[in-house]
Amino acid sequence: MKSEERIAEIEALMASPDFWADKDAAQAIVREYQSLKEGGSAGDHDAGSATLAILAGAGGDDAEDFAAMLRRMYEGYAGKKGWGVRELHANENNHGGYRNVLVEITGKGVYGRLKHEAGVHRLVRISPFNANAKRQTSFALVEVLPMLIPSEAITLVPDDLDMQFAKSGGAGGQNVNKRETAVRIVHIPSGVSVHVSSERSQQANREKALALLKSKLYAKRLAEEEAAAKGRSIAATTANEWGSQMRSYVLHPYKMVKDHETGHESHDPDSVLGGDLDAFIDAANESEAK
Repeated sequence: MKSEERIAEIEALMASPDFWADKDAAQAIVREYQSLKEGGSAGDHDAGSATLAILAGAGGDDAEDFAAMLRRMYEGYAGKKGWGVRELHANENNHGGYRNVLVEITGKGVYGRLKHEAGVHRLVRISPFNANAKRQTSFALVEVLPMLIPSEAITLVPDDLDMQFAKSGGAGGQNVNKRETAVRIVHIPSGVSVHVSSERSQQANREKALALLKSKLYAKRLAEEEAAAKGRSIAATTANEWGSQMRSYVLHPYKMVKDHETGHESHDPDSVLGGDLDAFIDAANESEAK
């Protein structure tokens, strides 16, 4: 769909009497409208919003706590930029950590600033969960997807989708827990899956999950094309992803945060984990431009 057609479609939606019935969905549509009017398009990913997923890796409670630390870091960065953050799904443990968490970050230029944050992050510290105060290394995988993709880029075939429904929990309130509103979709040919539980209705979660699935499949296609151009196998890249860290956060025996791809580093990890990421992001963008 061309941007002009999408603008006309959104204007028709905004004219409907029940447009603001779902405030969060309406605000997301308004932000998309503003982005399109300012010259952004579905093909201009850097100018748009993004979804960010964090998956705890090896390290048990420490890794899940690290996932929560990364969530706070990105929320802190979003706050500095004036972006909006909204949880789409979270699998939380009993200690406030996350096995996995998915958030939507909305604003102008979100994807362009965050896309290089994707990859494996590594934390080295004295474990707060170890009675012997031993040093622990934990890992978490960050995935960043553009929220807007060309509508014709990905076609979903119903027979390729395994759609499952479950009861939502969390901040939706008691009413949302009584019905199976959460949606999980698995794209059978690729094995790619998404899980959304943020909306109050099953239909709204289904629509958001389908859009997110398209984004993941689109990102997967781009990664495959990039790997082919560089003469690499995407399967090999995926298999090695947990063994190739993009950034390390060392809190003990010294303090340092270092990007392994650009070499940029900081000796103030507290500031970085609080959302002071511009220097790292600028270094990654400069490296890409070379």
